[in-house]
Amino acid sequence: MQAWGRPVGDANGVHADGNVAVPIVLVDTDEGITGVGLGPHAHLDAVFPAIEGEDPRAVTTLYDRMLRRTFKAGHAGAVFGAIGAFDTALWDIKAQAAGEPLWRLLGGRDRRVPAYASGLDIALTDDELVCVHQEYARHGLRAAKLKGGLDIDRDRRRLELVRDVLTEAGRGARPALMLDANETWHRKQAVRHVAELERTLDLTWIEEPVRRWDAEGLAAVGRGVRASVATGENLTGLDQYRPLLAAGAVDVVQAAAVWGVTHFLRVATLAHAHDLPVSPIGTTPVGLLHAATSVPNHLVSELQDLRPPLGISVDVTVEDGAFVLGDSPGLGITVDETAIATPPPPTDGTPDVRPERAGLRLFSPPS
Repeated sequence: MQAWGRPVGDANGVHADGNVAVPIVLVDTDEGITGVGLGPHAHLDAVFPAIEGEDPRAVTTLYDRMLRRTFKAGHAGAVFGAIGAFDTALWDIKAQAAGEPLWRLLGGRDRRVPAYASGLDIALTDDELVCVHQEYARHGLRAAKLKGGLDIDRDRRRLELVRDVLTEAGRGARPALMLDANETWHRKQAVRHVAELERTLDLTWIEEPVRRWDAEGLAAVGRGVRASVATGENLTGLDQYRPLLAAGAVDVVQAAAVWGVTHFLRVATLAHAHDLPVSPIGTTPVGLLHAATSVPNHLVSELQDLRPPLGISVDVTVEDGAFVLGDSPGLGITVDETAIATPPPPTDGTPDVRPERAGLRLFSPPS
């Protein structure tokens, strides 16, 4: 459970109590190594046979086995998330078996990953918004993404408030500002809204201005505004990115943490082939942070809550506007099962967040 301690949400809805479920998947091996994946529990029993009994170090091959096992019935949405959770856990196991942090195993050189603040802040008052971003600024953040899209004047005022906070913290340096509409606009609405904001503000990007699959619409928005168009967090597979890239519809290619490390690495390669930057999205995107160190076109990664989910500790700090990855083998995630194994029973339809555990055979590495 991610306990924000305040309302969080976007134009599509708000969690008034600030409690957001964070499903966890634990994969055990016969060598005593446990991998941690964060993602949906949908159809885990259907996906797991694709990797059961296999050597988890063959991660990318096992990823494709999971896709092949599920594609006829459909592997988008929550099923793609379950594949991503297993995939992340497998990368965790592989790096632990090698005795190295994943960022180093993947070929990363610099453990620092540039970050931007993203407070899921649409329900906050102006004073609350300023307080939240003052805290981000104390950690060196000089870039911020706000949730909006419902009211031009409110969006302008809130962006200006955050701009002023970050400018003051940066001693006059211009901050990067982004606005996330979460697919709530039509094409003309998007251009009108953003163009009006751009009369007084410099926006680095506008995120998900129209529906994720609307390549023509995204391209039209891109032609009508100065800001870059960012999208992709809800796309599940390279086949869904292809028409957007072909149409020149995206300037910043995004991939969500919940879809897994292998998906991100492939998306980053596809984006790089089109001379485009890539940016990870999501709460506790630790797997993608490790992967981001190894790709040439990483731009910046989303930092949501400054605290990890309840019952989870992560060998990552936030310093001088960047995630700083540690030296713990694997992902550096520790799960306190005692703290999360018996959460209060859901009363509002919230999914059960107790970790699912799966067994997997790990072949001993050659001596």
